[in-house]
Amino acid sequence: MSSTSIPAGGRAAPPTAARRPGRGRRGGLNSPRLLWLTVPSLVWFAVFSVGPLVAMFVIATLRWKGLIYDPTFIGTRNIRHVFADPTFHDAVRNSLVQVAVVIPVMIPLAFMLGYHLSTKPRGYRVLSVLYFSPGLISISVTGMIFYGVLSPEGGANGLLRAVGLDSLGTSWLADPSTALPSLIAIDLWRGIGWTAVLFAARLASVPADVIEAARIDGAGRLRIMWQIAFPMVKTYVRTLTMLQFLWTLFTSAALILLLTKGGPGTSSTTLSYLVYEKAFGQSDLGYSQVVGVVLLLLGVAGMLLIRALLRSPRERTR
Repeated sequence: MSSTSIPAGGRAAPPTAARRPGRGRRGGLNSPRLLWLTVPSLVWFAVFSVGPLVAMFVIATLRWKGLIYDPTFIGTRNIRHVFADPTFHDAVRNSLVQVAVVIPVMIPLAFMLGYHLSTKPRGYRVLSVLYFSPGLISISVTGMIFYGVLSPEGGANGLLRAVGLDSLGTSWLADPSTALPSLIAIDLWRGIGWTAVLFAARLASVPADVIEAARIDGAGRLRIMWQIAFPMVKTYVRTLTMLQFLWTLFTSAALILLLTKGGPGTSSTTLSYLVYEKAFGQSDLGYSQVVGVVLLLLGVAGMLLIRALLRSPRERTR
């Protein structure tokens, strides 16, 4: 007979559950000991992310030629100088033209190429490598390639002469009317294929039965691509559009430095190149950081605009 007594008319009490480790008040995910592990990452973020942003706003109020010189506080004088400078206005115009051409051209073309790759046509692996390769070439090598292609005796003019269109030949990088368009064309060459491969990787996760059902219903290739596949990856499209926007806006200085140095005149000067030129070429750190603040504000405004334009229907109903 068992020594455990059971009350009359009742059930045996369930055994007490063993206390699981990590469930206690002091041992869970909110434990102070565990939260201390986030301190190094927070310090890193504060020093290397927040710190430079704060420093940019501070330096914008100084007259400062460099680290070996003593800075002088001048308040808003740099701001007035920048906004009265015609070079700054030309740089703003060129930057806006650059992103206004590159993004609307690059993203649709890259999406179409990515969709084509996602259907796995014959030789799609080779195509993926070819599309991705321009993004793997260093900026210095890219500059050397296109310096030769776009020089007066280079490949572009040679091709025009070969087909009897000598009159269209020009010094592409030395002509004020073609310097910026040439840089935009290089941006597109570098970015379309790389972005297409990323789109193809994302489109590969679209359910095949959805595409097959659309084909059975009589939907054509373009309709499937834009009315079915595109809405299903719209959030990813928005992310890549933001990244390409920031890449175009903030990193054009290197290519301009290699090919045109902002010229002829200011015809290819962008805001990112103006930041470099004023800081390192003319030793005017205060001016350069005011331009940097403007560049930051344009970047934030552009991302908010892209987010608003590419919101999914589900986000609009919230």
